[in-house]
Amino acid sequence: MKINLEHIFEGWRNEFFPKKKRKSLIVAVSKERMAICNECPHNSKFHKTWRRDIHCTVCLCTLRAKPPCLSCECPLSPPMWGSVLTEGE
Repeated sequence: MKINLEHIFEGWRNEFFPKKKRKSLIVAVSKERMAICNECPHNSKFHKTWRRDIHCTVCLCTLRAKPPCLSCECPLSPPMWGSVLTEGE
């Protein structure tokens, strides 16, 4: 699977420069998603990997940037969590 750089960029933007009107949504969604990802067997904390960051071993996205991305969804089928917004929003 290939890392979607647009999603990672959106996640980092939402993490560090959230829009005021969406800040509470970003925080709530990110917290809920991280709770799910922290228990997921595909979380890198349960595997030996060369990367130092905590990331998804399926999509390879860092779990610091992926949860705040409101247009992202979990890469598993079926997804453990879905997108809140479309990429156009």
